[in-house]
Amino acid sequence: MATLTQAPPPLSPTAPETGPPRRRGRWTPYWLLLPGLLWLLVFFALPMVYQASTSVQTGSLEEGYKVTWHFATYWDALGDYWPQFLRSVLYAAAATILCLVLGYPLAYLIALRAGRWRNLIMVLVIAPFFTSFLIRTLAWKTILSDGGPVVGALDTLHVLDVTGWLGWTSGDRVLATPLAVVCGLTYNFLPFMVLPLYTSLERIDGRLHEAAGDLYARPVTVFRKVTFPLSMPGVVSGTLLTFIPASGDYVNAELLGSTDTRMIGNVIQTQFLRVLDYPTAAALSFLLMAAILFLVTFYIRRSGTEDLV
Repeated sequence: MATLTQAPPPLSPTAPETGPPRRRGRWTPYWLLLPGLLWLLVFFALPMVYQASTSVQTGSLEEGYKVTWHFATYWDALGDYWPQFLRSVLYAAAATILCLVLGYPLAYLIALRAGRWRNLIMVLVIAPFFTSFLIRTLAWKTILSDGGPVVGALDTLHVLDVTGWLGWTSGDRVLATPLAVVCGLTYNFLPFMVLPLYTSLERIDGRLHEAAGDLYARPVTVFRKVTFPLSMPGVVSGTLLTFIPASGDYVNAELLGSTDTRMIGNVIQTQFLRVLDYPTAAALSFLLMAAILFLVTFYIRRSGTEDLV
């Protein structure tokens, strides 16, 4: 009873209430982002602002240019060079489709069928990056030279008859034709299609293919219902990485084409470096950027996927 009636021991004094603990290093992510933001500001945002002001200037190189908000430069540039804009979109679209047709089976092979040869094939895919873009394009002048084995094989197979009827070649000549430009674009930008496709295909769980096989699905059905839908992020990323630089390219059209195959990149280069008409060149650059942005936005919305590799 004495033990039961004893008073309980006094409680230890509680610590004074304090606020939430201070989060150390909460500014660290922002400090890590600062160099990249400064890089974008100095080498992207400021040049864009400068080019925007240049596009609305008037004057000459001798007298100097000044901002007069002359927006008619945009309309004049679009009216004078709309064929080059249309040609750039068509060439880039054709090269993108060819890269997809050639790159998807290759990426499928590397991701799902290559086995121990995967690393070797990947090295062969990225091997063109080991040389200069200019050297790779000049090599195609030799490959597509008149009377060469490639042109002879195409002529024997009557491929040149079909491409000539479509207006992509001229007689038995491939150089200085749209076909040569598209071939150069396809070759130079094919790795940009293969790598995202490979990454997307490698992520697919192999058990899904096994489950489809257990449900007696044919290989074509498995590809149509499982493989291709799951690889759509890679398809979208690859087509964007191919189409965007191809539409603004000027090296392939300059080295493999002619005056009839000039793309809008060639016009911008000429206006900047030869004609020295800076307002027109800047206006063309912004028109090209706006056209690509519109097409890319429309394409992403229609593709039905927001998960990009």
